[in-house]
Amino acid sequence: MPEGGTYFGQYVTIGIFALVGVGLVLGALALAKLVAPNVPDTDKYTTYESGIDPIGSGWSQVNVRYYIFALLFVVFDVEAVFLFPWAIVFQGLGTQGFVEMVIFIGILAIALLYAAKKEVLEWQ
Repeated sequence: MPEGGTYFGQYVTIGIFALVGVGLVLGALALAKLVAPNVPDTDKYTTYESGIDPIGSGWSQVNVRYYIFALLFVVFDVEAVFLFPWAIVFQGLGTQGFVEMVIFIGILAIALLYAAKKEVLEWQ
């Protein structure tokens, strides 16, 4: 068991490091607030600064297919995030790593086939 002073000294070091980090962030934010130009203008407080006045209500219904496409994009984007590191260390993983990735891709393929069967991917 290590000595009491060195054991808790590590926690003190981590605490000081955390406080310095928080202090640097707060200091940078305060400095930015002090030196940032402040030119209030009524146009800055409008909804859009593009020159086009908003027409109608801000609430509108969106077709659920957009959400489904976004969800499918996220799923396959996450798949790519898993595939690239796996491909780099593929030889070191052996058969078990290969089988696990085949199962992972198989589950995603089943999900894509299900979405195609429900005609979610077809526009009308």
